[in-house]
Parts: sequence; C-alpha cells; structure tokens
Amino acid sequence: MCLAIPAQVVELRPNDQALVNLGGIRKEVSIGLVDGVQLGDYVIVHVGHAIGTVDPEEARRTLALFAEMDHTP
Repeated sequence: MCLAIPAQVVELRPNDQALVNLGGIRKEVSIGLVDGVQLGDYVIVHVGHAIGTVDPEEARRTLALFAEMDHTP
C-alpha cells in the first residue's frame, strides 16, 4: 500500500527541488515530475517526490482527517 500526503511548497530551490511543509515538518522534495509548481501550491508527496498538485481546500480537508486520526484513542 502506498501513502501520499499533501504538502505546501514553502520555497522553490534550484534543480527541480522545493522545500515543503508537511504538517510542521519541512522537507526537501523533487518537483521534477510536476510541471508549473509555484510557491504556496499544495503537492502530493510520495517517497520524496511531488507526484501531482492538489486543490488547497482538498489538501486542508485531507490534512484535517490525518490530524483527526492522530487523536483517536
């Protein structure tokens, strides 16, 4: 099973790299597979690579669900 999570691009870097915010954790990922990624976009990240973009509202709903699961006893 694969899990890909939405992350917000907080910095664009050289060589198709970007710094993303994954729920407060910042991680460098490759954006070479996705055309036109801009600062502030939400991307779907899987094993260190952005594999697509996602609507900001959908990203927020998904992240809220993950947060809710984290607080389930």
